[in-house]
Amino acid sequence: MRKLTITAAAALYALAAVSAFGAWVYEGQWGSEGSGDGQFNGAFGLATGRGDTVYVVDYGNFRVQYFTSAGSFLGKWGSPGEGNGQFVYPVDAAVARAGTVYVADTWNHRVQYFTATGSYLGKWGSEGSGNGQFVAPAGIAVASNGNVYVADTWNHRVQYFTATGSYLGKWGSYGSGNGQFDGPFNVAVAPNGNIYVTDHENNRVQYFTSSGSYLGKWGSKGTGDGQFNLPWGVALAPDGNAYVTDGWNHRIQYFTPTGSFLGKWGSYGKGNGQFYLPRGIAFNAAGGRVYVCDAGNARIQYFRRSDPRVEPTSLGRVKALFR
Repeated sequence: MRKLTITAAAALYALAAVSAFGAWVYEGQWGSEGSGDGQFNGAFGLATGRGDTVYVVDYGNFRVQYFTSAGSFLGKWGSPGEGNGQFVYPVDAAVARAGTVYVADTWNHRVQYFTATGSYLGKWGSEGSGNGQFVAPAGIAVASNGNVYVADTWNHRVQYFTATGSYLGKWGSYGSGNGQFDGPFNVAVAPNGNIYVTDHENNRVQYFTSSGSYLGKWGSKGTGDGQFNLPWGVALAPDGNAYVTDGWNHRIQYFTPTGSFLGKWGSYGKGNGQFYLPRGIAFNAAGGRVYVCDAGNARIQYFRRSDPRVEPTSLGRVKALFR
C-alpha cells in the first residue's frame, strides 16, 4: 500500500509540474511575400512596445512596420538610403520603456532611433572598429535603465551606450573562447539585467553581466536538444527563461537562464507552427505570448502559453488509479 501511495504522489507531482510550465501552442499569423502594407521581404527582427504593439524590421523593403498584437497593420516608416530615417538592410529593433524604438540600421553601420510612430529622433555610429563604430550591427536591445546594447556583428563584439548614443563600454573579440564571438547576431536583456548573445557561427549562446563579465554559455553544432545550426534570435521571458531561434534547424528551443534545456517546437515547412529560417523573437508584456519572425515564409507567427490546470476532478481521477 505504501508503494502505491508513493506512486500516486509521483503522478500528482508530475501533473503539477506540467501545470506550472505548460506548453507553447500556435495561435495565429500574418504576412506574405511582397512590398505592400503587412507584407514582408525578409521579416528579420521584431520587438513589442506599449499596448503590445509589434514592430517588425522588414529587411529587404528597407523599413519598419508596426501592428496590433493580432497583426492588424498600424503604420510604417523608412525607405532605401543613408539619410535620417532611411535604411540599408536593417535587421533588428528594440523598444525602450518610454516607447522609443531603436533600429539596427545594419548596412549603414549605425543605430537610429524614433518615436513609437516612426518620427526620427537621432542616430549614432559609422563604419569602423573604433569605440561607437560598427561593422554590420545585427542585434539591439534596451535595458530597464535605458542603456542600449548592440551586437556589433563583424567586429565580433558587443557595445553599449546611453539612450542617446554616448559610448559606455564594450566586450568581445574574434574567437571561440569564453567571451569571444564569431558573428554575434542578437542580444537580449534578462529581467535581472544579464545580457544574452547568440554567438552565431560558434553555434552557442553566451551570457554576461550588464558590463560584460562572462557568466556562462551553452550549445554546439548539431540537431539534438540544446544544439544549434546557426542560432539567430534570443529573447528572455519574464520568468528569465531564454528562447532561441535555431535558424537552420527551423525551430525554437528554450532553456533555463543558465542553459538547461526545457523544450522546443517547430520543424521545416509552411504549416502552422512550422518555420523556414526563423529569426527575430519577442514576448508581449505579460509573457504569455511569443512572436517569431518566420523569415523564409515572409510572415510573423505567434504562440501562446497553454497551462493545463490540475482541477479537483482531475486529482480525483489520478487518485482513483491507485486505490
